[in-house]
Amino acid sequence: MKKPPTLYGRLDLVFDLLGQSPHRERLADYLALLKPLDDRGRYLPFTELRRRWSPGLDSNLCWALVKKARTAQYSRLLPLCEPVRWGNFVLTPLAQKAISAVDRQATTAALEFMTSQIGEHAHFSYLLNDLIEDEAISSSQLEGAATTTRVAKDMLRRKRLPRTPDERMVIGNYKMMNFAWEKRHEALSVELISAMHQAGVEGIDDAQYSPGTFRVNDDVVVQDGEGQTVHTPPPAMGLVGRLQRLSNWINQSHNDPNHAGYLHPLIKAIALHFALGYEHPFRDGNGRVARALFYWFMFKNDYSAFRYIAISVLLRNAPVKYGRSYLNTEADDLDLTYFIDFQCAVILRAVGGFTQAYRKSLACADQFDRWLVASGFYHRLTEKQRAVFQVAKSGMAKEFTAGNVREHLDCSYNTASATLNGLVELNVFEKRRIGREWVFFLRVASTVDSLPEQRCSR
Repeated sequence: MKKPPTLYGRLDLVFDLLGQSPHRERLADYLALLKPLDDRGRYLPFTELRRRWSPGLDSNLCWALVKKARTAQYSRLLPLCEPVRWGNFVLTPLAQKAISAVDRQATTAALEFMTSQIGEHAHFSYLLNDLIEDEAISSSQLEGAATTTRVAKDMLRRKRLPRTPDERMVIGNYKMMNFAWEKRHEALSVELISAMHQAGVEGIDDAQYSPGTFRVNDDVVVQDGEGQTVHTPPPAMGLVGRLQRLSNWINQSHNDPNHAGYLHPLIKAIALHFALGYEHPFRDGNGRVARALFYWFMFKNDYSAFRYIAISVLLRNAPVKYGRSYLNTEADDLDLTYFIDFQCAVILRAVGGFTQAYRKSLACADQFDRWLVASGFYHRLTEKQRAVFQVAKSGMAKEFTAGNVREHLDCSYNTASATLNGLVELNVFEKRRIGREWVFFLRVASTVDSLPEQRCSR
């Protein structure tokens, strides 16, 4: 990507030029650009801004004014490269909206409140597990895995062994997300980064990925869809030292709002995501590790709802913009605002989707229970049977085994088996032997076949 002009580095030259013809006659138009955002509140790179400036204005001078306004509002973020270059950012309105959203809707306390509101509706655990699977699957698809979401979910739920490298990638991402959750109380270290990579890619194609091993050569580059090199990572020499420096920065506390160096955990987590992608420490699988470390840091800072918030679902739908946010940052002297703003836009939508799914699930549960009470069928079902029945009617899951019911409803295998067989006896479910296990599913015509279809889960 072409770097923007560097005239902004000469403030005296900028104002000298503005005082000369023909720029002097357009002075008001130029000075109107002395702000970090455009008229619609966007933080755009030079390549996009120059198409929006009035005809006849010198694009280099316009950019110099925008850049001056931005540097005046810069906050120092994180150290990169060797010798050290500091990445900076501007806290934009979009980033502030995302911070507000995660503070209100994605904390551990917010998740506990949601769960308490659900009360006895045990079906909610199925929804949460469904959301956990989304990130593992979509992150794999973002990296090129060809397996469909439906097939991948079936594999995860039935604990079926993967049959293809793409399915092994999904399993690896699922393990890596669980690893991020389990290690949330640990400090970041070079060893933890290595272990996370190993957890996520081991057994896919070890010759390609070299699980847990940092690259030692400079033959790793990032290419676009046309095979053009768009990013050359820093040299392999000194890589471990730079990762240790990054770990020290992450482990340093920035949580004191009264301190000049305060950083919100969301901004810091996004910076960690960027740094891993920028360093590209492994031969392959760097994007997956970068996203998993973002989650790890959010978990570490008590944003537990991120277990169920899949940012890769949205990144998968905008891979070009995702890549461009990296490139804009690198081209513009490590201004991380481009990357932060793109990630914040994605996070806003993902948090909103999670909250909407919760509210829809709560409304669906109430509607379902009211129908059962009115039909007289409510007291014939146990709480666990009502949960499984609702999940089946909502379409959240179509097949059930004693094993997955035990896992979702946190009960013994015998209780899970009795729950499912009781639904068969009530003519609600039927069962079929598939391989070595009994699989249960909703009966097409049952004693409650008048129940309207419900699609309230997502």
